[in-house]
Amino acid sequence: MAHYHETSTLIGADKVEGTDVYNTAGEHLGTIHEIMIDKTSGKVAYAVMSFGGFLGMGEKYHPLPWSTLTYDVNQAGYVVNLSKQQLQDAPVFDEDEETFLSDRAYEKRVHDYYGTTPYWGL
Repeated sequence: MAHYHETSTLIGADKVEGTDVYNTAGEHLGTIHEIMIDKTSGKVAYAVMSFGGFLGMGEKYHPLPWSTLTYDVNQAGYVVNLSKQQLQDAPVFDEDEETFLSDRAYEKRVHDYYGTTPYWGL
């Protein structure tokens, strides 16, 4: 079975996962843990960024609205316009929490924090 990972404008989700995330100051913030896609529209809703922890233990996760990320070829990673302090104050969840995945109010808080339009529209 053939696997298609990327073209000039398309990339497979499996290739995005594990990609580094930096802020505009060049500081490493974490890596893309997972891509969340809206089942109905097919739009990429979030890149869930993992950070912290040691050997996969105690990691935290930030749902970043997809629109907050820009791919930077020079860094071979995604860039967000956030300081480390802004990220520390951003919505976060633990691996065993499912709040993010099933709570529209939580998702709205995420979009409000980043000042982005929700992927589902209003």
